[in-house]
Amino acid sequence: MLTTKNPERLYRALLDRNPAYEGMFYVGVKTTGVFCRPTCPARKPKFANCEFFASAEQALLASYRPCMRCRPLSAPNGASDTVRRLVEAVERNPEKRWTDADFAALAIDASTARRQFRRRFGMTFVGYARARRMGLAMKQIREGAPVIEAQVASGYESGSGFRDAFSRIMGIAPAHARSGVALKAAWIDTRLGPMVAIADDDGLYVLEFVDRRGLEREVERLRKRVQRPVVPGQAAPLAQIERELSAYFARGLRRFETPVHFVGSEFQRGVWAALTAIPYGETRSYAELATVVGDPRACRAVARANGTNQLALVVPCHRVIQSDGRLGGYGGGLARKQWLIDHERRGGA
Repeated sequence: MLTTKNPERLYRALLDRNPAYEGMFYVGVKTTGVFCRPTCPARKPKFANCEFFASAEQALLASYRPCMRCRPLSAPNGASDTVRRLVEAVERNPEKRWTDADFAALAIDASTARRQFRRRFGMTFVGYARARRMGLAMKQIREGAPVIEAQVASGYESGSGFRDAFSRIMGIAPAHARSGVALKAAWIDTRLGPMVAIADDDGLYVLEFVDRRGLEREVERLRKRVQRPVVPGQAAPLAQIERELSAYFARGLRRFETPVHFVGSEFQRGVWAALTAIPYGETRSYAELATVVGDPRACRAVARANGTNQLALVVPCHRVIQSDGRLGGYGGGLARKQWLIDHERRGGA
């Protein structure tokens, strides 16, 4: 959500339909599942039913769909025909994964779509479509609602269409969501944005920020590797990691105790174990980490293993930087990586 110490000010701008706030924030309405511009003419929600976001992408990832009255992805000042057609195409089939052939079918150049979306909304078209798909999946995780309620809330008039979409994203039909062998998934709100956690009764498999690129593929690979579906639900490790994340952000918890599963090669597991040994508040270079795992020449392999870590914060890959002091890469984004390093250096204060 939008980081602000005065959400009441944003709510007042919404009530006043203040055009000075156009582009500064979007509001998600919990009771309808849509997000709007500040000047939306629709009836205003109660303050308690509002979530405020700095970008449309954040609202999409939080499972909100664009309002059909104020059209937050097509205004203000209008939008090109290309942008309008693509937004409408996604809303007709939001779980679709787009290919070059799909752009060709609409007589739209993929590079043009990418450029126009980035210029207008600060994200590519593929990023928008991915956020919309993830929003659908995360809605099920966050709410765990009955199938028919989730179907209606997701905008599907056809039950079969909803079941097909759910199955493709989550790997299981909604009617089978109470299977005893399934991995359980939960949505966890944190100071740095929402995260998704996946676990069984014995330990945590995944903890990632929901806007991480490739998260869908990570979940898909996990399902195939362990031969178990992923469904909304609760398990003891999910409750534990939620408590520990709250303590980490609020009070500087220095070590996570939630049990985890390392799903990877022997080399990857060795790198992840070495990451957990880096002390809170300190950093190591990729070269230093390679030495720790026994092969000083394996910097690139260590970096790849670091990048495949699926347990953000618990396995602190954010504590690894380049030898010259630069941050290097981070799946959750470099801004988050810098914030986490600074947070730990301050002792969580």
